[in-house]
This record gives sequence, structure tokens and C-alpha cells, in this order.
Amino acid sequence: MIRVVIADDQTLMRQGLQSLLELSEEVAVVGHASDGDEALERVVEVSPDVLLLDLRMPGRDGIATLEALRERGSEVPVLVLTTFDDDELVLRALRAGARGYLLKDVALEELVGAIRTLAAGETLVQPALTNRLMRGIGRRPEPDDFVHLPTPEPLSPRETEILRLLASGFTNREIAEALFLAEGTVKNHISTLLAKLGVKDRTRAVLRALHLGLLTAPSA
Repeated sequence: MIRVVIADDQTLMRQGLQSLLELSEEVAVVGHASDGDEALERVVEVSPDVLLLDLRMPGRDGIATLEALRERGSEVPVLVLTTFDDDELVLRALRAGARGYLLKDVALEELVGAIRTLAAGETLVQPALTNRLMRGIGRRPEPDDFVHLPTPEPLSPRETEILRLLASGFTNREIAEALFLAEGTVKNHISTLLAKLGVKDRTRAVLRALHLGLLTAPSA
């Protein structure tokens, strides 16, 4: 059972999400929070497998909550769930450490699948959002925490291929199936990618690769 905390300032949204997730046999809601401070408290109290986090909340908002979790060294995977389809917010959330990003109009099956993906240590961003980020990210300055990193070693053709699939939201299993590789081999390639790019997770690997021009935007 995947243990989840829901952080959203709207009571009806929290209750609605819990009611929906209770229809799944895979997920158990173990805590609620109405703002960022409560979310931080719940993470400490119950150690969830995944935190569902809204971005627009009073007081400490979602971005500030992500930053606080990162400063505290928390390893809880955060799935941002919001009504705001805003490229800049997506980038800020991913840079702050979010492992996934979904809009609130997703189906229950997609939400449960995203929770499952994050609990398994992977990342997920809706492909439509990824494509838009890839088209627009080159016009934005490189984040401060990337600027100090050395230029990475060249990526092999296989590593670049896997990086493109990561940017499209593929899981390790889906990458393995697409490239006819063992899943363990894919994990090894991803570990090498992270080391070369000087980052700790897949999301930031994709973000840095976009800033470095290692990934190109899909055609419009």
C-alpha cells in the first residue's frame, strides 16, 4: 500500500481526492494539510511514500514547501497537483525538487499511476507540459544551482536516447521495452547520466540537459 499525504488549502479538494484515492486498492491517505507548514509537519509525523502538493496555498505555498523539504534533506517524492497550467510555475516546482507534475483534471487511473511511479523512485511530468517546456526553456536563464556545475562529459548515443525518453515521461520499464534493454541496464545508464550531468535526480537531469542544449524541442 502506497501511503500518501494530501496538501491543498481547499477542504473539498482534499476530501474529494481522498474519496477518489480510496477507490484504489493501491493507495492509502495517511494525512492532510491545508498549507505548507502543515505539509512539512505531516511529512515528519507520518513519513509518507508520496506527498500530493498544491502550489497555490496561503502562507507557505507549494514552491516554498518544496524548497523547505530540499533544505531539510527530505527524500519524500512530491507530486505537484494543481489547476494552474503555467510554464513558469512548472519550472519553479521542478527546480525546487518536485518529482512529478499533473493538472487536477486528470483521471483517477492517471493519478494513481503517477503516485505509483513516484513511489517507485521515478519521475512524471505530463508529456504536453514537457513539450512546451522544451520549446521555451532555452529563453530562460540557467538556474543558479546549475551555473557552478562543470561542463559534463559528452553523452553516448545510448545515453542521449534514454535522456530523450526520460524527458517524455517514460518509466524505466517503458524505456527498457522501447529500446529492447534489460531494466537493470536502463537503471545503470540513468545512474551514469546523473553522474555526468552532476545532478541527483531524473527531473533535474532533464532540466539541465535542456539548458545545455542536449535535448531539442519537438517540432510544433
